[in-house]
Amino acid sequence: QVQLVESGGGLVQPGGSLRLSCAASGSIFSSYSMGWYRQAPGKQREWVATITSGGGTGYADSVRGRFTISRDNAKNTMYLQMNNLKLEDTAVYYCKSTHKTTQKAYWGQGTQVTVSS
Repeated sequence: QVQLVESGGGLVQPGGSLRLSCAASGSIFSSYSMGWYRQAPGKQREWVATITSGGGTGYADSVRGRFTISRDNAKNTMYLQMNNLKLEDTAVYYCKSTHKTTQKAYWGQGTQVTVSS
């Protein structure tokens, strides 16, 4: 069982920055691929970024060049640095862990990011 807790959300103006964190517990963090997803009001949850257990990364086209995903296995924590935020980045951001072998997945409870002037 894996527990995931997101933090770092908040209200920011367009062009601003935020850093989200996802703290994991309950299993071997380095065995999991980690990802960020988001869900805006009235829309389906969408993938934002992934970082594999080996450190490989991938980004949705909408955030590439503005967001950076990273992980610190020693701290069992994943991060999402979000720069040049846009109004359309407003959403609840969720972290997800996926075991690299079993593909069993876990979700956090989400953190709200609101971009508004």
